[in-house]
Parts: sequence; C-alpha cells; structure tokens
Amino acid sequence: MPFAAVLLDLDGTLLDTIPDLANASNGMRLELGLPPLSRETIASYVGKGTENLVLRTLSNNPDGSTPDAGDVRQGLEIFGRHYHAVNGDQAVLYPGVVEGLNAFKAAGLRMAVVTNKPTEFTLPLLARSGIAGFFEHIVCGDTCERKKPDPMPLLHACELLRVDPAQVLAIGDSVNDALAARAANMAVLAVPYGYNEGMDVRTLEVDDIVMSIKEAARWALRNHTNNEP
Repeated sequence: MPFAAVLLDLDGTLLDTIPDLANASNGMRLELGLPPLSRETIASYVGKGTENLVLRTLSNNPDGSTPDAGDVRQGLEIFGRHYHAVNGDQAVLYPGVVEGLNAFKAAGLRMAVVTNKPTEFTLPLLARSGIAGFFEHIVCGDTCERKKPDPMPLLHACELLRVDPAQVLAIGDSVNDALAARAANMAVLAVPYGYNEGMDVRTLEVDDIVMSIKEAARWALRNHTNNEP
C-alpha cells in the first residue's frame, strides 16, 4: 500500500533545539541555586515532554533528592519563562530537512508534526524556523491525553489527516517515536543525529535508519513506487 502521509517528530528530527533547551534549563537551575549542566547531559533528558525534562533536570542535584510535585510545578513555571525568552534563538534545521519536506510535498504526501513538546513552544518554534507551512496539522504533547511512546498522538494525527495508519510513515530520532509508531501499525524510520536519551538508534526496532529527512523522502518514494500496482 503506497504511503499517503508522513508524521515527523520535531526536536532531534527536524530541528536541533538543544542549545535553547539547555539555556532555559540552566536558567531555571541557576534561579533555583543549582549549578548548570552540560548540553550533552540535558540532551539525554529530552524526548518525553517538558515535564519529564524539568523533573530529570531538577533530579540532577548535589544532595541526590527527588523533586516533589511542588518542586516540578515551580520548575515548570521558571523553565517556561526562560524558554519563551530563548525559544528558536539558536535552534537550527538539520541538513536535508527542507529538501526532504519539499520532496514529500512534490510527491503529494501530506505531512503533520507529532511532538511531545507543548503547544505554547511548538507553534512559535515552527513559525520561526520557516517550515510551519509544510504541515497540515500539528499534534503536540498537550494535544492528547497521552504522549509518545503511546500511539495516541500518532493515531490522532491520522484522524486529522483522514488517512489509514497503515498508509503512514513516521520519522523520529528516539525510542519514543519507534514504540509509538509500531503500536500504531505504521512504518517508521529513525535518524541517527538526534537525542534518543543518549542511546544508539541502532538498538531501535525501525524499518530503516536514514541519515537525513532528504534521505527519508528518497526511501519513502522508493517504497511508495515499489508498492504501487
């Protein structure tokens, strides 16, 4: 069955957002009297949504204590203030993203973003990066009751696009993307340059690993052609 649509993750797949996330996270830590963390450490916390990022960032502290719900709420408020101030400042599109999106568009494949990032940060970031116009729908971490690795956000995107999940290709950089796509009965590709919580993408159960979104488009169109009657 030919592909009808493509669902793409955001952080670590389309955009390298670690510089901004690290600046906001360390701004939060400094305001709370904690020392800054390296970008590499913060990158390993990215993937399961902002609340998880804040929780893990605050858990990395000198006394080894676990933040309680009140600490996380306070952290989220402070992080949000800092992230709104820097969101998109240093984020950059990965090589091959625009070429790949244009190739998908030219082939008539519909596109949506499915991210665990909250709406309040996702929409301004996509607009600032100049790629918002490629996507018919944006499903964020607060759009559905559950986030990736649950399949709900991917299935919701299929409903919005009115496509069968079996005709959809998902592209991401992490175990959350792979698990969600498999549970949704979708083909899935992984890119190796993202975050994946510090783990090697070669451990993921995916259909293939591609070096860029441009290569992902070639892969999709090759399989699309091979599957046509």
